[in-house]
Amino acid sequence: MKRLCSFLFLVILGVAVSAQDKPAGGSTPAELYGTWTGTWEGGGGPGGGFELTLGKGQGEATGASVSVTGEPTYEATIRTIAFDGKKMTAGYDFPPEESIEVRLTATFEGDTAKGTWTARTKADGGEVASGTWTVKKK
Repeated sequence: MKRLCSFLFLVILGVAVSAQDKPAGGSTPAELYGTWTGTWEGGGGPGGGFELTLGKGQGEATGASVSVTGEPTYEATIRTIAFDGKKMTAGYDFPPEESIEVRLTATFEGDTAKGTWTARTKADGGEVASGTWTVKKK
């Protein structure tokens, strides 16, 4: 019995130590921090410029923002962001119209990322517009 308890203790200790070596699920991979610039298109317009900034926020949080040019032009702070490896999902309030939220998805590969955006009404989640975006790390 004593051997079994010792064995179980070592297994639990080994699992705890190996878990400390890995980043927490959903955390931003460090190589993605920085400014990413490119373009967006869709929504029935000509598109424009798109800049995504990913930085270290408080604690384990990621501080992130977007700067969009074209029609419309605005800057926004990302409210929600999550990573599954190098796949990102994020959301922010659409500054020209507070009743709309923009949701972003992206996959990062090396120094580029490609994704989609969807503008949805906050009240019922109905899609207002959608499109794609592509960026490259500065």
